[in-house]
Amino acid sequence: MKAWPVVPLAEVLRHRKEFITINDTQQYKRCRVQLHAKGILLRDIVSGADIKTKKQQVCRAGEFLVAEIDAKMGGFGLVPAELHGAVVSSHYFLFELDESCLDARYLDHYCRTERFRTQVEAQGSTNYAAIRPADVLGYTIPLPPLAEQQALVARLDALAEKTRQVEAHLEAAERDAERLLRAYIFHPPGEQPAKRPMSELVSQRQPDVIVDRTAQYRFAGVYSFGRGVFPSVVKTGSEFAYERLSTVRAGDFTYPKLMAWEGALGVVPPECDGMVVSPEFPVFSINTDEVLPELLDIYFRTPEVWPELAELSGGTNVRRRRLQPSAFLTYEIPVPSMATQLKLREVFRRTQALKAKHAAIRQANAALLPATLERLFAGSA
Repeated sequence: MKAWPVVPLAEVLRHRKEFITINDTQQYKRCRVQLHAKGILLRDIVSGADIKTKKQQVCRAGEFLVAEIDAKMGGFGLVPAELHGAVVSSHYFLFELDESCLDARYLDHYCRTERFRTQVEAQGSTNYAAIRPADVLGYTIPLPPLAEQQALVARLDALAEKTRQVEAHLEAAERDAERLLRAYIFHPPGEQPAKRPMSELVSQRQPDVIVDRTAQYRFAGVYSFGRGVFPSVVKTGSEFAYERLSTVRAGDFTYPKLMAWEGALGVVPPECDGMVVSPEFPVFSINTDEVLPELLDIYFRTPEVWPELAELSGGTNVRRRRLQPSAFLTYEIPVPSMATQLKLREVFRRTQALKAKHAAIRQANAALLPATLERLFAGSA
């Protein structure tokens, strides 16, 4: 690919510094600039009375928006059409494009490249170092003729659409797999499973670790919204106030009392075996003669179940509700025959293998567009 001229952004951008006075009686959109060059989103829509700084800038669609403090971490991007008219404070810089020589979509693609971000990161000595408008105008960009920019954009947009289609296909396949798994619990073929209380299926274990203030402990955590148990932080005993902790073993069941109502429950995976949780996380051994861990994991990841747990959780403030073990043990779930559960286990294992393959595809898919961008601009630095 032939070399393109490399020019400073000052040749194709103009810093626009215009402010309005916020009207307390009007509604305003505000922008959120994502880090790592992932674009500009709607932050919120608020009344002018709720905006403390009354001098604000108004964004225009297609302008280049740069966050003064977060630019070094990729806090910049083009203002999308839906945020035309949104406001930002003086801690952001807005730049108009000279559209006679620079296609906005070309700049949008180029500012996501590593070679552009390297220029931004080179400014200042710390992550907090502020970027000034003059810094932005000094960054350089390869500048093909406008028609060639537009041809490149068409290729890159087509590639981006292909990667979106791949992701959508993977998500659809995984949703179908989840529906199949849940059908083995809620609508097993030829069965009407009886509901049984959790007290017949699990047994609570008491905290078994006396905290040593000089020792280190690797904690497990539980994500909300059915995303399961995960390895969390390492802390020294002096960093927390608990006198005792509970060891979790692969195949145990646990949840945080405070967040169970929004799907923070799950079976402990092998990678968390031997980790600890605080007393705010009840730990249960599963009676595998009656129920397989896979069934509990799938059941409690089901969004339709979480409102039922919210009803069992005590507390008047919804954000502070706690699901106590005594209430959890009264909760009843459908338990199909062991033969059906064993079929569910086999499908679950195949589903996990499918997700592992999908993870590799996603990683390659996510790297495709950035790699293509770097390759396109490799000869023009």
